[in-house]
Amino acid sequence: MKVKQISVFLENKSGRLNAVTNLLAENGVNIRALSIADTSAFGILRLIVNDPDLAYKILRQASFTVSITEVIGVEMPDEPGGLAKVMKILDNCSINIEYLYAFISSTKGKAMVIFRVENIDDAIECLQKEGIRIVEGEILYKM
Repeated sequence: MKVKQISVFLENKSGRLNAVTNLLAENGVNIRALSIADTSAFGILRLIVNDPDLAYKILRQASFTVSITEVIGVEMPDEPGGLAKVMKILDNCSINIEYLYAFISSTKGKAMVIFRVENIDDAIECLQKEGIRIVEGEILYKM
């Protein structure tokens, strides 16, 4: 149920994001979703890719500061209130959300949200009890 996310520390200067995306492309790594959080000095690029272990390896070999983080992929209706329903469930279970980002699912009428939470196992259990679909990494990597 857990998804491997690649996190890359990038200096906030011209060409760094280009270098990452080109390196991944040259090695056949397909980006499925991404998020960038930045400050004036640096950024954190978070990626869901088709082959996280390969992405980690090639970025590490190219001297990028990179890590693999476990996150969860949650599928929900792509409609008003879809995210609010999931957020309420997590709040009712006292699950703290560190960050999230979203994209449109390949399933018509569905959206996908990537969540980083403090206790991933509790979050999965809580959401599943309420009938929320948690998408396995191997499925998400191929979307």
